[in-house]
Amino acid sequence: MPNESVFRNARIVLDDEIVDGSIVIRDGKIADIANGNSGVGDDFEGDYLMPGLIELHTDHLESHYSPRPGVRWGKIAAIQAHDAQVAASGITTVFDCLRMGSDDDGGFATGEMRDMADALATAGRENRLKAEHLIHLRCEVSAADVIEHFETFENDPQVRLVSMMDHAPGQRQFQTMEQYTLYHKNKRGMSDEVFTNYVNRRQQLSKLYATKHRDIIAAFCNQHGIAVASHDDATLEHVDEAITYGVRLAEFPTSHEAARASHQAGMSVLMGAPNIVRGKSHSGNISAKDLADQGILDVLSSDYVPFSLICAPFVLADSGLPLEKAIAMVTSTPARTVGLDDRGRIASGLRADLARIHRKEGVPVVRSVWREGQRVI
Repeated sequence: MPNESVFRNARIVLDDEIVDGSIVIRDGKIADIANGNSGVGDDFEGDYLMPGLIELHTDHLESHYSPRPGVRWGKIAAIQAHDAQVAASGITTVFDCLRMGSDDDGGFATGEMRDMADALATAGRENRLKAEHLIHLRCEVSAADVIEHFETFENDPQVRLVSMMDHAPGQRQFQTMEQYTLYHKNKRGMSDEVFTNYVNRRQQLSKLYATKHRDIIAAFCNQHGIAVASHDDATLEHVDEAITYGVRLAEFPTSHEAARASHQAGMSVLMGAPNIVRGKSHSGNISAKDLADQGILDVLSSDYVPFSLICAPFVLADSGLPLEKAIAMVTSTPARTVGLDDRGRIASGLRADLARIHRKEGVPVVRSVWREGQRVI
């Protein structure tokens, strides 16, 4: 006999509308969707039924693994703690960011992130996880050892997204030295001399390595069908560069000009959900809400606060964006961007990755979460 469940009296979030109705789940997939109330099944009491959220960029695992400078937590324990918070936020597919390349800001030793990826695979095999975990490699292209780190992942099927970033001062995330000085010199209490040497070294490393490493990483990803993301694009030249590398995802553009050009070029523009919830960027860059108002925001990422991913769509909806369009930023659009065509929408035949959300006003409540038809929350 098939494993079947029925959910009724739900506000079902579809691609282009929200309907009152019921759905049937059979053997882990969505079997049927019907308008109107059914007489059988679990009563959702008018709560939203939406696709499970898809998170493309979160650094949150890192904060569990290294909760204090110099401290390392047990990898499996860190993964399970991270997974619990992710799933409780309605996220059913998460791309965990692993940092490639060390620099003067620190980082992880060669092999440390490889061990983390192995621990993720082990946790999955042992059925420890509520969400499905895939890997997003964050490659600091100005780091001398980034390719050495990257090569340890060349045969890992968990890797489905790679971003190429360069945090050298005076460009991209830190277009002005005022921003960079505030973030690094003042925060760390550097002397003028130490800070000047630090800036010069970062800029020299960027000139020496960034283009060469981008060429290597993008070529590998395009050859092996791995989605490529740019990061902190600020100028039209940055966008043109992203186009040549086959970039599908423009992460955190730092100017309206770059965001618009990326969107018009067919890339999905990603911004942080915390930016939406807070109403501004934590680093002083552009407002994600402004991009949404202009119709050039495509994907939201929780970045450093997992629960922001379920809050941000409702904040946008409260400001006038149709809720189904806001929900698409955390479900169907990220899925399409990275080639996950089996999830991200409520449609017959797709995976029954679902979230039940109660919300009248204010902060939404995640009542239940299903992954492939199995309740995990």
